[in-house]
Amino acid sequence: MFSKLSISLDIPDVQVLDIKMNKKGDYIITVESTLASTTCHRCGREINKFHSHDRAITLRHLPILGHQVYIRLRPKRYECPFCSDKKHRKISTQQLSWYDSKSGHTKAYEEQVLLQLVNSTIQDMAIKENLGYEAVVGIINRYVATQVDWGLFDRFEVVGLDEIALKKGRSDYVVIVTARLKDGQVKVLAVLPNREKETVKAFLARMPTRLQRTIHTVCTDMWQAYINAVKEVLGSAVVVVDRYHVATKYRNCADKLRQQELKRLKTELSEDEYNTIKGAMWPYRKNRADLKPQEAELLDRLFAYAPSLKSAYDFREQLTAIFEKDLTKTQATQAIKKWRQEVETSQLTCFDPFLTTLDTYLNEITNYFLHRDSSGFVEGLNNKIKVLKRRCYGLLNLDHLFQRLFLDLEGYALFA
Repeated sequence: MFSKLSISLDIPDVQVLDIKMNKKGDYIITVESTLASTTCHRCGREINKFHSHDRAITLRHLPILGHQVYIRLRPKRYECPFCSDKKHRKISTQQLSWYDSKSGHTKAYEEQVLLQLVNSTIQDMAIKENLGYEAVVGIINRYVATQVDWGLFDRFEVVGLDEIALKKGRSDYVVIVTARLKDGQVKVLAVLPNREKETVKAFLARMPTRLQRTIHTVCTDMWQAYINAVKEVLGSAVVVVDRYHVATKYRNCADKLRQQELKRLKTELSEDEYNTIKGAMWPYRKNRADLKPQEAELLDRLFAYAPSLKSAYDFREQLTAIFEKDLTKTQATQAIKKWRQEVETSQLTCFDPFLTTLDTYLNEITNYFLHRDSSGFVEGLNNKIKVLKRRCYGLLNLDHLFQRLFLDLEGYALFA
């Protein structure tokens, strides 16, 4: 004896007429609309004079117990008494809310495909769901726009500008424009085709004025085109050169000296002496507070052979400490200038490239101390983009890249 099981189709305004299973094990469910009217496609009025049934359409729906499900429907057609005359009868086909006339699937099924597509690939989805590649692309295009909808936002707090390479190497850069909202959410605003000033400036200028006025900070790296574009379009916004990029600059200076000194010591010291300082690279790159006792001892041995490395390490730690302190912009500027003077009076030259950077970007660097804003949210998104590119074996179409980023960020909230 078999028990009956009732499963809701979650499809409004229909009644089930018949259920069959074909040779493949798919359920074919025939339904009929329960609505007795539609809207005239010409005059827009509601009409209820039944004319006939249109040809049958079959739409793929959500699976049931592992079986594919198809909904079969013959849409009703209605005659408009307001537009009809003896020679021309205006007939409109009823359109129900749960499917799109341009699609071969129900909306519920398409939303399920989009949900499964989050953190996956189009090819994987096509295989798993036995769909054509273009069918999946069509679903994405129906639900996900290729440009930001400004109407979804009331205000921005912080905007980030950063580039990624579409291909491995140092070319084919595109700019990812993101926003961090007041509640901490990160939103993708655009994928720009290049990092030229005019391209960035044109995008910022297209942003609605009401939203431009809500941006108090723009975080960027040390690319002058970004900084100039922001200043020319968003004059009231503060440009912050990201702390991460600043730290990378001065830490690389100290690390370059480490490489030079270890190369020198390898030629000057005996093998036994050099072995006592082997493995110093990672401890040298760590902050002093993060060193383990054995790592601190290793650095002390290294510094005994190369005092200049200790000076560079100390200067690096001093500058990091400045960024960690709760300082005003004025206090931070004074502290950094004092640090610079001490570096210049020392015998070290490894920080010379960074001192040139300070000459150019000191104002934007110290803007960090106004609100402690950084590009951390941008860098986090860049990591997601790198994973997305690897997963998809490259994404060279900028519209598709924007759609996939939007889907990965918003898909669970929209379709779960």
